[in-house]
Amino acid sequence: MDQGTTHDSKFRTSGSFGRTISASSSLRRRSLSLSSAVASQIDDEIESESVSEAGDIGDRALPSKRHSESGSICLSIDNVLEDGMEFPIPENNLLQHSSRDPVALNTGSAVTPLPEEIVSPISTKPLVSPEYKNQESKKTLPESLEYISCLVHLAVFGILGVLSRYLLEKLFGPSVAGVTSDRSILYLDLPSNMVGSFLMGWWGVVFKGDISKVSDYLVIGLNTGYLGSLTTFSGWNQKMLDLTVDGHWVLTFLGFFIGLFLASHSIIFGIETAKGFRWLLKRYSTSSGKETPKSGSNWKVDSCKRHLAVILALTLLLCALWIVSAVLSKEEFDGGGRAAELWLGCIVGPIGVWIRWFLARLNGRGLGKAGTLRWVPFGTLIANVSAACVMAALATVKKAVDTKTCNTVASGIQFGLLGCLSTVSTFIAEFNAMRESTSPWRAYAYALITILISFGLGILIYSVPVWTKGYN
Repeated sequence: MDQGTTHDSKFRTSGSFGRTISASSSLRRRSLSLSSAVASQIDDEIESESVSEAGDIGDRALPSKRHSESGSICLSIDNVLEDGMEFPIPENNLLQHSSRDPVALNTGSAVTPLPEEIVSPISTKPLVSPEYKNQESKKTLPESLEYISCLVHLAVFGILGVLSRYLLEKLFGPSVAGVTSDRSILYLDLPSNMVGSFLMGWWGVVFKGDISKVSDYLVIGLNTGYLGSLTTFSGWNQKMLDLTVDGHWVLTFLGFFIGLFLASHSIIFGIETAKGFRWLLKRYSTSSGKETPKSGSNWKVDSCKRHLAVILALTLLLCALWIVSAVLSKEEFDGGGRAAELWLGCIVGPIGVWIRWFLARLNGRGLGKAGTLRWVPFGTLIANVSAACVMAALATVKKAVDTKTCNTVASGIQFGLLGCLSTVSTFIAEFNAMRESTSPWRAYAYALITILISFGLGILIYSVPVWTKGYN
């Protein structure tokens, strides 16, 4: 009797132990599956944010803003865990993510993650490198002067972008080379959009880090100010609307297709040539036995005195450009023509650059607190669509009023303010980053959203009134 009782007790103990092992194994498998799903979602959110920020992030790029923005990825992780569920993460999964190259999380992005954006897989606190801590401790400008420096850089380089766009328009236009025209799929702004996209591959992708070693504000001035103003989405959209007014719908489709194709391949060509140039520099330094000097070591703006000197010099240059533009605009205004429009555009152009720069802070943020559609660069999208709509409205006003003064003022605002408010270089940088990511369909979806909304609203604002009112 005692032996039977003992046998039953052992059997029950063995069964209980088996059920415990089975439950533990089931829990472990569930934990592995859950942790893998969360890790995949975190990677997707990081990539979505990085491709959306590939072109511009506005004032979030300022040194004083970087530390506060470093928690953006941490917030994404917190959103994944917002239900308060705790679960073990397997050691091999931790090693896999901790050994992963940070740049791999940003595949295809034109922006390499900053040191403060590298997140530990064990904790939601960002890992900050000692170099970045030293940079934070050497804060050279207060926040107010940071904004002033950025605005001055953007204004000066924005005006230079307007002048460059005008020169390229004249060079390739009917009066010189005859490659582009108002009534063809090779629209007048196509060369500037291609050149700007090409240079974005150099300054905004390959050599962006080297330029930032000289000055972070120079990066903003070149990429957002100069290239953003050299290229224009609103001018491209308006030329396609002009074709629809004449009934050339096939040419309109081809104009959008060829424009996107050439601009997107221009940035690829820019990236490849810049990589080749960098390789040649390294090859030359290796063959000559000379050590490669630190980029911008002699020109680095790393002290308050140097920053103030640059701000003062650029402010004087900006005032000179505005004064010259105002004088020439007044002289050419009575006669009208492109010269008057150009100088008026140089006066109002910086306003468009400033607005676009402030809107760029929306890139990578998504919609609502949850950050829905984080991969969509809403700042760039709003800038391009709004500029295209206002340009279409001014084109309608020119048709309706049809006076020399109205045409000159409206065309100057179109060429300067709206040309600088919209951008193709930033748009193409974002498009290229999405296309090279793990979800390339986002690139074409983003391009279609931008073009269809801008073109559709443009038809309602410009084409329909021209058709119904019978404007010439």
